[in-house]
Amino acid sequence: MIPVTSFAGKTIAVFGLGGSGLASCHALKAGGAEVIAGDDSADNLAKAAQAGFITADLRKVSWVNFAALVLTPGAPLTHPVPHWSVLAAREAGVEVIGDIELFCRERRRHAPDAPFVAITGTNGKSTTTALTAHLMQVAGYDTQMGGNIGTAILQLERPRAGRVHVIEMSSYQIDLAPSLDPSVGILLNISEDHIDRHGSIEHYASVKQRLITGVQPQGAAIVGVDDGWCRAIADRIEQSGKRVIRVSVKRPLADGVTVERGMIVRAAGGAREEIADIGGIGSLRGLHNAQNAACASACALAFGVSKDNLQKGLRSFPGLAHRMEQVGRRGAVLFVNDSKGTNADAAAHALSSFADIFWIAGGKPKTGGITGLAEYFSRIRKAYLIGEAAQEFAATLEGRVPYELSDTLEFAIPNAARDAETSGVPEPVVLLSPACASFDQYRNFELRGNRFRDLVLALPGVKKVV
Repeated sequence: MIPVTSFAGKTIAVFGLGGSGLASCHALKAGGAEVIAGDDSADNLAKAAQAGFITADLRKVSWVNFAALVLTPGAPLTHPVPHWSVLAAREAGVEVIGDIELFCRERRRHAPDAPFVAITGTNGKSTTTALTAHLMQVAGYDTQMGGNIGTAILQLERPRAGRVHVIEMSSYQIDLAPSLDPSVGILLNISEDHIDRHGSIEHYASVKQRLITGVQPQGAAIVGVDDGWCRAIADRIEQSGKRVIRVSVKRPLADGVTVERGMIVRAAGGAREEIADIGGIGSLRGLHNAQNAACASACALAFGVSKDNLQKGLRSFPGLAHRMEQVGRRGAVLFVNDSKGTNADAAAHALSSFADIFWIAGGKPKTGGITGLAEYFSRIRKAYLIGEAAQEFAATLEGRVPYELSDTLEFAIPNAARDAETSGVPEPVVLLSPACASFDQYRNFELRGNRFRDLVLALPGVKKVV
């Protein structure tokens, strides 16, 4: 745990007592603050009370003595309307921050030179975070990984010289961290997402930009420049005097990091240097993972990791569950769990990675459906449609891709496996990449992916990929 000493002797309101909220309560108390904890959930309030914290209905207390409101990222700061606790804090002149901000203040206070990597992007940030942490560990660094990827940042070990924190951040977390100042900031990509929480893509992009705006003077901003939003941001950040490392997997760069035929290449001043080979690494399959690998590698190089250790780390990276996870094989058929593909952009990455796909898709639909995936339809041998989106997706695929209405994974998986085996194609892939949220049938994408994995491994003759 990282004790938060910057509010010692002060009273702090904490709203939202899930994992990161409760961790904030513990860290603030350990640092000498008095915590008043609030939540709309009676169960969460009970857990906080059992942990020894003062709980209250923050609608009914005076805010005049609060030094800050530590807000859960799940509560809206601006759109569609600010959460009621935000309005109460603003009326009382109380700053509204999150747990990332608490970490940043402690780092500046006690170990300002401790290495700190912050990573964001619409897609790929979890894989890039896990890969970056893995590369640093292989290189011998004392590495702490957390944030949006799982472990709350304040549950990690405290910053110190030689210990690197590798932290995934959502736009919601960045919004609550006004003094974010990483050693290295990575912005992977920007596409339309979470507009309900940010009002417009312009505002969403501006929030993402803040992660690299605050990079320390001696640090580096690593930016994937294969979309227009990020190209413009890279230019603005460079014009402000920051060191920018551009990364592209779609076009050559005169100065930056690219991926060419499976080789990560660094270009500078007219010279080109091959850095590492990612060809044939199953956990880094596809153009999107090439970008993740290039950005993580650029970060490792910025910290002085050798090319030998970099290559060793890339080769040994196991990948993440539910993100292009190779689950099993039966004969020539490969079963891939990409349950994290919860929107069309994410599903496009998976669809672009294989040639002959038996695609399981559907769930709770998102705006736009799968109309934007038309360029990949020629790769799909057949689709197996599940959940609320099944009829909508069927209408999009009608006359273009064979499909069946499977309703659930229990029906879709054996049917897809049968069709893949009898298709006669050399490398058939049964791919779960739903292009949908899971909430119609599963509480989250992890549970959906776990069910896919269990059902696949229960098929006769399937061998687990290790």
